[in-house]
Amino acid sequence: MTRTRLGVAVIGFGWMGRAHTRSCARIPMIFGDRDYDPDLVVCADSLEERRVEAVDSFGFREATDDWRAAVEHPDVDVVFVCAPNMLHEEISVAAAGAGRHVFCEKPVGGTPEQTVRAEKAARAAGVVTGVGYNYRFAPLVQYVKQLVDAGDLGTITNYRGRFFSMYGADPLGLLSWRFLLDQAGYGVSTDILSHSMDLAMMLNGPITRVMGTAATFIPERPLPKPGGTHYDRGAPGDPTGAVTNEDYVACLVEFANGSRGTFEASRAIIGPESQMAFDIHGTRGAASWNLEKLNELQLYLADDRARGYTTVYGGDRYPYHGHFVPGDANGIGFEDLVTIEDHEFLSAVTAGRPHVPGFAEAVDYVSVQAALIRSWESGHWEDVVSLREE
Repeated sequence: MTRTRLGVAVIGFGWMGRAHTRSCARIPMIFGDRDYDPDLVVCADSLEERRVEAVDSFGFREATDDWRAAVEHPDVDVVFVCAPNMLHEEISVAAAGAGRHVFCEKPVGGTPEQTVRAEKAARAAGVVTGVGYNYRFAPLVQYVKQLVDAGDLGTITNYRGRFFSMYGADPLGLLSWRFLLDQAGYGVSTDILSHSMDLAMMLNGPITRVMGTAATFIPERPLPKPGGTHYDRGAPGDPTGAVTNEDYVACLVEFANGSRGTFEASRAIIGPESQMAFDIHGTRGAASWNLEKLNELQLYLADDRARGYTTVYGGDRYPYHGHFVPGDANGIGFEDLVTIEDHEFLSAVTAGRPHVPGFAEAVDYVSVQAALIRSWESGHWEDVVSLREE
């Protein structure tokens, strides 16, 4: 079988840079029916130890401290952007301008305006884009999408979305770039709420109005150390700096289909470890899913005489799951979702077709985010105005 070689560059070799690299290496072993072969050409990172690791342990042909050199490398076809948020726009625009297809970890921009500019540049360049809303590809989430589209849940009336994470709950957690407006853009509304709302719009359609609030519960944090991440910790008495974006956001929303919803996101909450979760309710049934138990779905069907929720376990009868493990209740993990989304993206690149979610879907989210920001500033309901440009 003849396959298309796709030369890969990864920009930023932190957690997600490594995850996408591993997925590119795993894809040939998992998706035998693919039409392409990923080729790990070059990794760009500012830290020498990461560059050495990228070549010696992960299999890149070369590494550089200059992301521009990686983007412009003649053997590169696809760029995975995994750098800090406020670099996403510049790197994505440069990659598109060089004719490279671009997969950008969310957010595509740290602010709505940056995301809009990046999408416009990629569209003008005619490249395929992808954005890292990987929870869309959880097999049981795909199953819920099938149920909704088939009308098995009836007319949707209520939606509850949330992403609660403890990564910022420790006051001694370092003041990494994620906590700074000038380096990350907005806080949880950019970082984790985007996952929750993107999933809601995939399952339940567009959001038309929003009323929200935001707060920063930990206003000061210890200053960062070289190479540190938002999971690292300082000590009492360490010098501190100000947190300049939000720890928490919540909102009421109205969907275009007439249903109502609520959303919350917090990085400074105690209890939930990584509760990216939703509850969707219709006139004939309901479904609930939580990343912390990604291989389980709570499903309620009103015509089931047993009444009440039933636990549905993941298995090879649901989309993608069987590529990783056979049978039922044999679980898959987070990086498997990354592998699925990368396979979908690279398949779209090979076929020359749009990938969903791409930068256009990222603009759909920031259109809601922009209304949310206006709302937490005004204290009133705000209409969502699409920021997609013709």
